[in-house]
Amino acid sequence: ESVKVMTADGGFLTIPVEEMGLAYRTSVVEQKNYIVLEAVISLEKGNPEKIKEVMDDLKEKRVTKQPLEYASARVLAELRHKDTLVIGDAGLRGFRVGDAQVSEKHCGFVINRGNASAAEIMELMRQVEDKVEENSGVRLEAEVRRIGEF
Repeated sequence: ESVKVMTADGGFLTIPVEEMGLAYRTSVVEQKNYIVLEAVISLEKGNPEKIKEVMDDLKEKRVTKQPLEYASARVLAELRHKDTLVIGDAGLRGFRVGDAQVSEKHCGFVINRGNASAAEIMELMRQVEDKVEENSGVRLEAEVRRIGEF
């Protein structure tokens, strides 16, 4: 129904859903670099059996397609091509910088093989972005917000 955000200048706003500009991978929060502090969500009662079916299906997809055995995040994507194709086509499946690695299971994920630092993850992302662009002409777009220096 609404979100409470902190603005770049440290102010606070409450934004109703009608003003959120919600669309695939974007909203006014993303466009203006707001930080969401609270959200009011309206739920509807549903059919428990149907909900369980959907949840089981989504779980199966995650288990088979995502590297759940590692600490990971989906951080590499772009909007015009399937990221797994352009990253894999660039020969980067399993590519590593220190303990940060492009997942062999799903190239859109970066996994931590043990002790990856934020700097290693950022460097891995930078190298993948550069190599994919060199290989395909496609510039990947990080799905995570980078805050601070790395």
